[in-house]
Amino acid sequence: MKASVFVFCLSLLLVGVAPAADSLKVRTVGHCDTPGTANGVVASGDSAYVAADTSGLRIISVVDPAHPVEVGHYDTPGEAWGVAVSGHFAYVADGDSGLRVIRMTSQTEVGHCAVPGFAFCVVVSGTYAYVAVGDSGLRVISVVDSSNPVVVGSYHAPNQAWGVAVSGHFAYVADGDSGFRVVSVANPAHPVQVGHCATSGYAEGVAVSGKCAYVADGDSGLRVITIADSAHPAQIGHCATPAFAYGVTVSLDSAYVADGESGLRIISVTDSAHPAQVGYYDTPGFANGVALSRDYVLVADFDAGLGVYHSYVPGIQEAPSAVSWAARYAPTIVRGVLLLEEAPSHRPQAVSLLDASGRKVLDLRAGANDVSGLGPGVYFVCDGAQGQAQAAQKVVIAR
Repeated sequence: MKASVFVFCLSLLLVGVAPAADSLKVRTVGHCDTPGTANGVVASGDSAYVAADTSGLRIISVVDPAHPVEVGHYDTPGEAWGVAVSGHFAYVADGDSGLRVIRMTSQTEVGHCAVPGFAFCVVVSGTYAYVAVGDSGLRVISVVDSSNPVVVGSYHAPNQAWGVAVSGHFAYVADGDSGFRVVSVANPAHPVQVGHCATSGYAEGVAVSGKCAYVADGDSGLRVITIADSAHPAQIGHCATPAFAYGVTVSLDSAYVADGESGLRIISVTDSAHPAQVGYYDTPGFANGVALSRDYVLVADFDAGLGVYHSYVPGIQEAPSAVSWAARYAPTIVRGVLLLEEAPSHRPQAVSLLDASGRKVLDLRAGANDVSGLGPGVYFVCDGAQGQAQAAQKVVIAR
């Protein structure tokens, strides 16, 4: 994960122990048990949202990653397998009970939508939720009215739709034995498959970054598939994992895989044709899902709840203040507005604000930049394009 030297040192202080024998470049930081089995997890701000099977949605604060604590919950009527967060709402893929919409501030249900099949996974993009519903394929649900979500389109996958990711006008479906499917959702009322790539394992999870999709392919590990041509997706790389890859998320040049009984696996995808494992942690449970929160990796660990881990695979490094223009112009602490002075002639044109996991959250310009919509925490002002930063300066956004 992308992390500063300071955060690495801080993690050493928090943990205070040497790496376990069953780990490589990953340390355990904290843990929070959940009353139900942890099936999936997403992060938003300083909170983790865990789909905890028969115990529904659990909301866990990770403000102090060494001591994550549950701060809210909602017991959904079904079996919570997946969760997505958008705006003030959490969207739960609740098994036989379809999609449930939960207002996060009050932990109350405001709407629900029945779907055929079993709701395994959900992602939200714009005003639509995309739900993978097993042998019933993909359902596109309008959530423009959160109190009345309604199915507007469907795609019948050939096998079992377990996972889904959405980017632009396409939904990418992990379809079990049938591999990887590319579905156009340009018209949400009429999703249509435009491409397919067979995988040798059992496609359970999928993440998309840039022109590649990353498929958690069961006992075949991680598959890297180019989606540059949506009509002809093709595998370009593969990395075996020891157990069964259930879930995956990607940040810049690293893929994080929830690998069942082998826990968390971190795979470098800098060379997408030759992905290689660079770190791991054998978690105490059964890793089902994985998400990133600032400098930390969150693992939904089945009967072990939520695990918080820190990876010290080399990542973003802060530039010396004498070299980086950002060091001269970016304030240490900002509230609401990040001010960058007029560029000197040598300043690069591409300037970005990245969060602590290395994901770009804002393109910056000279002058005042509104950052009031971003969560408080540590960010980096970076010279160069995303993923190619040559210098970075830490900025703390405060309320």
